Amino acid sequence: MCINLDKNKVTIGKLSKIKKNKSAAMDLTHNFIVLTCLLFLHPLKVEKVSAKVLEETYRKWVQYKEDCFNTIRNESLPQTGLFCNRTFDRYACWPDTPAGVMINISCPFYLPWYDKVSQGVVRRRCGYDGHWEREDNGQVWRDMTQCEEEKEVASQELWFKQLMVSFRMLYTVGYSLSLFTLITALIILLSFRKLHCTRNYIHANLFLSFILRAVAVIVKDTMLEHHWGREIMKPTDVSEMLSHQAAVGCRIAQVIMQYCVLANHYWFFGEAIYLYSVLIASVFIDSNKYLLYIYLGWGTPLLFVVPWVVAKMLKENKECWAVNENMNYWWIIRFPVLLASLINFLIFMKILKVIFSKLRAINPTHYTDYKLRLAKATLTLIPLFGIHEVIFVFATDEQTTGVLRYIKVFFTLFISSFQGFLVAVLYCFGNKEVQAELKRKVGRWRMATETVCCGQ
Repeated sequence: MCINLDKNKVTIGKLSKIKKNKSAAMDLTHNFIVLTCLLFLHPLKVEKVSAKVLEETYRKWVQYKEDCFNTIRNESLPQTGLFCNRTFDRYACWPDTPAGVMINISCPFYLPWYDKVSQGVVRRRCGYDGHWEREDNGQVWRDMTQCEEEKEVASQELWFKQLMVSFRMLYTVGYSLSLFTLITALIILLSFRKLHCTRNYIHANLFLSFILRAVAVIVKDTMLEHHWGREIMKPTDVSEMLSHQAAVGCRIAQVIMQYCVLANHYWFFGEAIYLYSVLIASVFIDSNKYLLYIYLGWGTPLLFVVPWVVAKMLKENKECWAVNENMNYWWIIRFPVLLASLINFLIFMKILKVIFSKLRAINPTHYTDYKLRLAKATLTLIPLFGIHEVIFVFATDEQTTGVLRYIKVFFTLFISSFQGFLVAVLYCFGNKEVQAELKRKVGRWRMATETVCCGQ
């Protein structure tokens, strides 16, 4: 429960009567807890507030409080009459008010939705006895309905939050499933000597990039949850949350995630180049050229991640680097992804053209048959090349709004999270070469088991 917002209020008439055992640390504790109650429980009506909103609101609240205390100290007392003392109740700053008068003051400027309620007022009533009127439960009465966030906006924010939670559950399940199948597929490809070839080595690196991407996303979410989703119980929780030192861990997780995402896309690129060189260019891939794929897949992302990190440190060194205030810096990461996706799409179309011509040459009279085989080849290549990225190449975050934005986010998260699972199934578990090797190994194991049993 939030503490009473009017508890331990500071008034000019009581400044000299504050007991020594109520230290500044205790007052600071109330400040932090009250602010947390204001942000997290009362007006916003959501459990979590974005880091940017929390940090900015707290900064403005501290400024509002200091301005109020300066007013309390510097303004002169009324000369005559009975009045209620000026006070700061950690929500609004109240001036000296004559007895029997209802006082109206503007909504506090630190509220995140202040632009919508700037014309509103918050009210208090000074009783005829010179004390602020109280409710039946003992709390000082205050009418702040005009300063509250609109119910329609609050319900929209709650709906948006529930939607984001659903999206997060979706891609967490997808990445977890992909992680399990990819690790199993990677072990299979590396365990059987007959499966060791350049093609499977490239597949293995693609699987590894998917694994690292899934782990990085899960770890990054955990770090963000730990950093911004903690329950605030004491003042040190807020100070730690808003400190730059506490953000180092989630910034590192953010950097690793961006590197893994780029590496994943450039191993898509490597797969496309390899297939193009085999089917169209007819180039033999030896061990020396395989190293070029290593440099492409694991080295190229560094050329973009490092400048992005430098730009973030110098220009947007805030929070967990998850918010892009200047989208120009985000293009450092986005551009290489879009470039690789577009090139992959061109290679994809070229390969499909070659497959189409070869299938047609083999079965010139069986149009339906090679049409189905072409469709199968197309669907098989799409997840390997990451062609789905091209769908939203021109629908950038800045251009998509409303329902279209939610559709984009849904499909991007769904496909990206389950893609590793699909690739592992198609290029390992569904591969006839891998299935034959597994059957051979299982057959040998059964024979060895039967021999041992019969021997006993």
